[in-house]
Amino acid sequence: MLGLLICMALQTVWAQTQQASGTVYSGEDGLPLIGASVRVQGTTLGATADLDGKFTIKDIPASAKRLEISYIGFVKQTVAIGTGIKVTLQPESHDLQEVVVTGMQKMDKRLFSGATVQIDAEKMKIDGMADISRSLEGRAAGVSVQNVSGTFGTAPKIRVRGATSIFGSSKPLWVVDGVIMEDAVDVSADALATGDVETLISSSIAGLNADDIESFQILKDGSATSIYGARAMAGVIVVTTKKGKAGQSRINYTGEFTMRMKPSYNNFNIMNSQDQMDIYKEMAEKGWLNLSGTGNNGVYNASNSGVYGKMWHLINTYDPNTGQFGLANTPEARNAYLQAAEKRNTNWFDELFSLGVMQNHSVSMTAGTDKASYYASLSVMKDPGWYKQSRVNRYTANLNTTFNLSKHLSLNLLSNASYRKQRAPGTAAQSIDISTGEVSREFDINPYSFALNTSRTLDPNEYYTRNYADFNIFHELDNNYMELNIVDLKFQGELKWKPLNELEFSALGALKYYTSSNEHFINESSNQANAYRAMGNSIIRDENDKLYSDPDDPYALPITILPEGGIYRRTDYRTRGFDFRASASWNRLWGDNHLTNVYAGMETNSTDYHQSYFNGWGMQYGMGETPFYIYQFLKQAIEQGMDYYSLGNSHLRSAAFFMNANYAYQSRYSVNGTVRYEGTNRLGKSRNARWLPTWNISGRWNLDEEQFFLPLKKTVSHAAFKVSYSLTGDRGPAGVTNSNAIISSYNPFRPFTSVQESGLKLYQLENSELTYEKKHELNLGLDLGFLDNRINVTMDWYTRNNFDLIGYINTQGVGGETRKLANVASMKSHGFELSISSLNITNKNFSWTTDFIFSTYQNEVTELDATVTLMDYVSGTGFTMPGYPSRSLFSIPFAGLDKNGIPTFYNEDGKITSTDISFQYSDDFSWLKYEGSTDPTISGSLGNTLTYKGFRLNVFFTFSGGNVVRLDPVFSARYTDLTATTREFKNRWTMPGDENRTNIPAILSYRQYYENTNLQYAYNAYNYSTERVAKGGFVRLKEISCSYDFPKKLISPLKLSSLSLKLQATNLCLLYADKKLNGQDPEFINAGGVASPVPRQFTLTLRLGI
Repeated sequence: MLGLLICMALQTVWAQTQQASGTVYSGEDGLPLIGASVRVQGTTLGATADLDGKFTIKDIPASAKRLEISYIGFVKQTVAIGTGIKVTLQPESHDLQEVVVTGMQKMDKRLFSGATVQIDAEKMKIDGMADISRSLEGRAAGVSVQNVSGTFGTAPKIRVRGATSIFGSSKPLWVVDGVIMEDAVDVSADALATGDVETLISSSIAGLNADDIESFQILKDGSATSIYGARAMAGVIVVTTKKGKAGQSRINYTGEFTMRMKPSYNNFNIMNSQDQMDIYKEMAEKGWLNLSGTGNNGVYNASNSGVYGKMWHLINTYDPNTGQFGLANTPEARNAYLQAAEKRNTNWFDELFSLGVMQNHSVSMTAGTDKASYYASLSVMKDPGWYKQSRVNRYTANLNTTFNLSKHLSLNLLSNASYRKQRAPGTAAQSIDISTGEVSREFDINPYSFALNTSRTLDPNEYYTRNYADFNIFHELDNNYMELNIVDLKFQGELKWKPLNELEFSALGALKYYTSSNEHFINESSNQANAYRAMGNSIIRDENDKLYSDPDDPYALPITILPEGGIYRRTDYRTRGFDFRASASWNRLWGDNHLTNVYAGMETNSTDYHQSYFNGWGMQYGMGETPFYIYQFLKQAIEQGMDYYSLGNSHLRSAAFFMNANYAYQSRYSVNGTVRYEGTNRLGKSRNARWLPTWNISGRWNLDEEQFFLPLKKTVSHAAFKVSYSLTGDRGPAGVTNSNAIISSYNPFRPFTSVQESGLKLYQLENSELTYEKKHELNLGLDLGFLDNRINVTMDWYTRNNFDLIGYINTQGVGGETRKLANVASMKSHGFELSISSLNITNKNFSWTTDFIFSTYQNEVTELDATVTLMDYVSGTGFTMPGYPSRSLFSIPFAGLDKNGIPTFYNEDGKITSTDISFQYSDDFSWLKYEGSTDPTISGSLGNTLTYKGFRLNVFFTFSGGNVVRLDPVFSARYTDLTATTREFKNRWTMPGDENRTNIPAILSYRQYYENTNLQYAYNAYNYSTERVAKGGFVRLKEISCSYDFPKKLISPLKLSSLSLKLQATNLCLLYADKKLNGQDPEFINAGGVASPVPRQFTLTLRLGI
């Protein structure tokens, strides 16, 4: 009887309570939503979803009916109480990214304490721009993107929180799907602006199809990057590509059609042909454009000549068939010829550039079940070229498959392949004579550079003289060009085993293969080939420095070493890399309050680099491509110590061990720590030099989880404070391989080919103590959300101390080296970053969002011992000294014009001089004027997006400032009638007294110059003086786009799941820039070579899904 009563009592109690259980999923990716809050409506009972998204709540009062499920950034849901519930939370349109992807692990953002930003690739992608890295401009605070060259394949200059090295590149590390992308050629940040052909292969992600990318995660501070240790001092950009999803089966097509606008002379500081002829007239009056004379003042025999040179050649050319000269030598005929040139006003931009449409087509397929899923894509980009000889064809393929082999075992296989065939003008970048400061564009046929530096008086159909040979830009482009063939492959697989819900093991392996060939075809009829055999008369023969004078026969006349044919040059790069990583992750939720996460593992990286070069002389392209060369070519090569072929191999090996641990209490407080121990064969042999321990300690406080915060919840939706302190590192500048003494063979210089021998030389001593560059960083961050997260604010302040930076130091020469690498420099920096996003208006049909980004950054070199020259400080890229930013521009102090219109300066002794300037001076530089940093110290953007039903309008501005730029070096002690001059010449000195009204130097007379040839130093110094600097700040209208998503009811009969059209205008205009630039893009450096600016373009994009 007693037992019956007890059973009845228990049954009554059980009837008064109930239980709820279930799983919470993310509607964005279908994955369990770890940490989701589940509360019983009207009570304080609740639970937190575990690592599998599961929850259980016991002893719920029988009167309770519903559960509230919520997670920051997702729409809250209420469901009826029950067991086995499956709830999918949908992201808010103004959601915060809830997961941080570091490339190795995924972490709940509510528990992550580093400075990072995640960018949706679809939202930030600039259609019509195949290189997705350029779309990062203005998208993240603290990330500066400078488009120093817009040619396809060249990488933009990207800085994450500024420079981190003095001699190193300061480039961020690129990680794609967890695998580090190595550069085939390590091109420094300064070299990106040189126009060298190697810059065409400087982008490690140029082979990625933008439509395949899901998101970017930019890791900025040491806490975020510390898992990469000694590779991450300059920041990390993590790229995640798209994957297939269970329950989805789609085919998508994207077609982009881009038209680039031709540049206009209205935007540039170039004289028209009428003003240019006025300059030439003054040059002729001053004795520069005579018929006779040497190549210095007689244009008939000059190395470079234009209108006047052609006129004198016509006057001196007799046609026996007609019995007439090409041009009558009368004042009337000469004036008529020159007047025709004066009125010509050739538009080289119209002649050399086109409006050809670039097309980019991409098709992707995705499907998946619970057992397997895949994403596959193919893309084709066909670019006919913005200017002549600049076409590009690129093909990519991508396959990403995931197999759920069992409940505990999964396999992910991913492969990427790309092939690029690119043509470029066979051009050479500008060169600077470091002894005189003279800028030379000898074989520069870059169409953009040519249009800005070539006189508009020239006839585009006529041949003029360049390098003593006939020259026409169109003929030269047809007969002097480069072809690049690039193959980029990556295969990777990752096996994950989860024996327990709390424990997961992972093994990832990746094989990377990259090969590129650059073939330079210099045909026999090209100007460059003919320059090596130009000797039309004795004057030219004696002046042409490309002819060969035999040292064994000092009385012999110079001869050509290229009597027939042209030149064939080929450079090959090949990179093969293998990465392996093994890791384990342990996650456990202790009760409802304590969450622990431990991630540990090891990785190895092996990369082999191969480079070969061949210089084929005498290739007869028109004679069956048969070589023809004479022994004097090899004789000259031997005498000059020049190799006509070369071969190089290097091997990079590294290994690392790492661990990351995180503890969180009630999703309120979290503490994170990372340790990594890494070694590489590039650095010294001693253990403390070759191996570097890096670490991080950080914490996060989610204030909105506190009880005292509840009264503020209606206004302040969320608030979190973050702090981190870390040590990270970098291997230093490219070519640092001082782990062993390097003794190499070489061919010593001998003046005669009959006395030749091989030798051994000490290339460099062992430098066993040379170690990593290092950085300590303190970061303080604050995340705020207002009005139910309709306004989100992120602020970060940081300070850095970079030390053990690698640089050159002078030694006493003991052991055979007078200069060696050492950890001799240090630098400190600090900055502030602000990001604001707001949902201003939202209703059923209309929404308006605004995004504002601002960052400021300052750095200072505190210690440096380097031997540099004056040219290093005053050239466009700049250099540094203690007490100044890492990239500082200095100028020679200008002291005005003298009574003859010649520029004068203050030299190192404080004296006013015109010629006593040494560009190789390397002592005290305190007399130079500091102009500012060449790297921007302020950057940001403002974007507004408005949507109405299916329409979407986006307006995006970027801005940058705090830096200075060196104006193009356009002044010279002697000019030719082939080159153009700028509009400043209208205000030049022309008569005594003008020095009181202008600072533009006079055009020297032939007599003035040859009475004092050192005047070239005065004019070259003027190019690097305080007069030739402008502010680099700008405000740019980066993008305006309008798109329309067709409604489902219209496209359903067409069996389409989606259809949209988008019209986008990119790089429309500069709203603000320094007037001294006169149209010159402050980001672009006109260095010639293969460099060109990012054009103004319009893109029509069609997207459809089936």
